[in-house]
Amino acid sequence: MKKKPNVLLLGIDSLRRDHMSLYGYPRLTTPHIDKFAQSGTVFEQHFSPNIPTTPGYASMLTGMDCFGTDVVALRHQGELGQHVQTLAEVLSDEGYNTTCVGFSGNPSARGFQNYLDFDGWAPEQNGRSPKAERLNQVAIPELKRLAAQDQPFFLFVRHMDPHSPYLPPGPFERMFYDGDECAPDNTSLRDVYAFKPFADFFRSWFPTGCTDKAYINAQYDGAIAYMDACIQNIFECVDSLGITDETIVIVTSDHGETLDEHDCYYDHHGLYECTLVVPLILRYPGRVPAGKRYSGTTLIRDIMPTILDLAGIRTKISFDGRSLEPVLAGGERTPEPEFYITECTWMRKHGWRTPEWKLIRALEPDFHFKDEVELYHLTEDPLETNNVADVRPDVVEALTVRMNDFIARREQETGRTNPMYTNLNWHGLDTGPFKTSVQAYDALHIGSIRHAVSLQSKD
Repeated sequence: MKKKPNVLLLGIDSLRRDHMSLYGYPRLTTPHIDKFAQSGTVFEQHFSPNIPTTPGYASMLTGMDCFGTDVVALRHQGELGQHVQTLAEVLSDEGYNTTCVGFSGNPSARGFQNYLDFDGWAPEQNGRSPKAERLNQVAIPELKRLAAQDQPFFLFVRHMDPHSPYLPPGPFERMFYDGDECAPDNTSLRDVYAFKPFADFFRSWFPTGCTDKAYINAQYDGAIAYMDACIQNIFECVDSLGITDETIVIVTSDHGETLDEHDCYYDHHGLYECTLVVPLILRYPGRVPAGKRYSGTTLIRDIMPTILDLAGIRTKISFDGRSLEPVLAGGERTPEPEFYITECTWMRKHGWRTPEWKLIRALEPDFHFKDEVELYHLTEDPLETNNVADVRPDVVEALTVRMNDFIARREQETGRTNPMYTNLNWHGLDTGPFKTSVQAYDALHIGSIRHAVSLQSKD
């Protein structure tokens, strides 16, 4: 009997699709992934609807939406429910050797046989953090060990570049910047420093006296390029081991990142396109077409059923996601243009996205003092800079009805209340949810922010 294919899943934390040269970004940030993608299929409209890390990976690794996983909060309380099976659990039952690298603290890491960590955060004496090289020092030997076994393997590697703080080592820190980051007449970071909840965190890794937001943005791009250079070592290892044709490789992300947009400042909160749209590339010679680009909408929960279909594994799981294997085989896919979006990061919000519109509704006041209701006309305002909720109440009402109808249907199907309504300790503080935006600001600014930022920097 032919051995089942290996599965190598590369989850690149906080990677924006629109900052990858693979997707048309003018800076050459991902030359190695670009080349890798030529031998696989690129999905151009891939979304992570439930952010940030914890619900994103829960959906990726179970094939379920947030109603199926019951996970919406970054600081999810407790374990992943027994009503779902993880990809690692299914593959272990199918005889796979399973290992994850850099993912041991996540609830959806349940089911791996081996958990390996690496020193991902500590900077070196020069202040720079070679996270991806440290990851390779753990991941590549494990890849070689797994490939030497008679059993197929599932290796999940969680990359921590370009997650903040953006501290790529040389020469990547200046690859996309040749200006003076400390020019005294540059005030582009003024509002960033004025945002007191994150100001101390920013000063802990921004260069002393830094004034130019273009420099910080270039650090993010440099971190992507650094990750790309290091991930090439993993691609080359797969080839050198002679397992390219028998290995399904997936490159994706749990969510994107906000840089200097939307007043969210160098983090991954806010239900905006920069945070929801992520890359997805699949390679499996002979089963996944080379050089294909698919422009239809796909969701992060489609990944697990796709992997199982490509591996020829059948289960009785009723996934919320839909396998992409029919598309890869040249078939049609029923469009899924509208979907529910959620976040429990520094804010608790949900909404509804269509190809034309995006509705965002706050369930609690947030520390950015944003409007309770936001509406963006995506076709006319793709950067989401103009909230038209007040001038288009008809659209707000229509999208709210569609969102609420979807929530009611999913609650009935799962027999559970929408987790967005039950995760009241989403921020991980024992004091309960923030009562007003003023209290939220004060609580974070006076005493709680250091604890909160410490958690945020490790998510």
